[in-house]
Amino acid sequence: MKILVLASNPPDTSPGSRFRVEQWAKILSSEGFSFTYVPFDDDALYGVLYSKGKVFAKMAGMVRGVSRRIGLLRHIRDYDVIFLFQEASRVGPALLERLIARKRPIVLDFCDPIYLPPPPDSTGNQRFRFLKFVHKTASICRLSSHVIVGNEELANYARRFNPKVTIVPITIDMEDYRPRPVRTDVKAAVVIGWTGSYSTVPHLETLRGALEELGTVRKFEMRVMGTDKFSLAGVPTAAEAWRSEREVPFLHQCDIGIMPLPDDPWVKLRSHLKVRQFMAVGVPCVASPVGIIGELIQDGVNGFLASTEQEWIEKLSSLIDDPGLRKQMGEKARATIAEKYSGRVWARTVAQILRNVAGKSEVATTPRIS
Repeated sequence: MKILVLASNPPDTSPGSRFRVEQWAKILSSEGFSFTYVPFDDDALYGVLYSKGKVFAKMAGMVRGVSRRIGLLRHIRDYDVIFLFQEASRVGPALLERLIARKRPIVLDFCDPIYLPPPPDSTGNQRFRFLKFVHKTASICRLSSHVIVGNEELANYARRFNPKVTIVPITIDMEDYRPRPVRTDVKAAVVIGWTGSYSTVPHLETLRGALEELGTVRKFEMRVMGTDKFSLAGVPTAAEAWRSEREVPFLHQCDIGIMPLPDDPWVKLRSHLKVRQFMAVGVPCVASPVGIIGELIQDGVNGFLASTEQEWIEKLSSLIDDPGLRKQMGEKARATIAEKYSGRVWARTVAQILRNVAGKSEVATTPRIS
């Protein structure tokens, strides 16, 4: 089967597509599936998109992206299924999706509430918000032969426009995410880690006060991936920009993971990959009890939930003080991901959806249609 993947970001850059369609493509390549990934962004657009200013470079990049998508329409019939990760174009209404749906069936996938206005960011892209046409998600759902979403709340939205909806959570390929090596230097300071992106650094900032206070009563080091401009007063801190090849090595350097989150509509509906990454390598997490986090973390069993500054300090202190608790919770965390969120298990469901949509169904695992 030949699958054309249309996504916004270049491959190996967006956590959403990397841990969904890009991961499934790798797993399913040995089962007769051929995925062709065509991003909206070229290198020049992606290089300026998340930086401040550079308005004309961004506008030119958007025009190039739309032009390439229009040129691609003549090749749509070369594929069995068109797989849209979120949308065919970063800008404009669902015109491209309508043209595509006339030629080949569409499978739409999204794991964030892309139908809501995006939260404010620090890149200077606020002036372009009106070009996003977030309400086109409803139209794309209607045009699709099948919709895949990351959680139940997103499914509730998609069902309003299409009865064929399947929940496939954000998954982890456990063969890539090996357990964190056993610590050999028992005298080394405990490492607390956070990983994110330019848009989620403000979430980390909300915990600054608690972490700096914790540093006055406990010895620990802080490591951050997603920005190279973070530091804590009185706490040894190492910060680095995000790179895909550094993800697993970074996680292996951490003893405890943290994920502070605001309780806002966008965040509550997200699928929260970063917690799953820590858990997959056996690193226990402390996280805010927002949205789906309560399904991932059982408080006091495979991690901790914390709402107030005092709870953050107390629960992080418990993990810093007790290596046995860290080991026990970390093992249970990894078992949770292996049991419920394995990429190689869920890829079978995706494969069957693609076969059904293409009219090439085989006797296989029936997708969990919601």
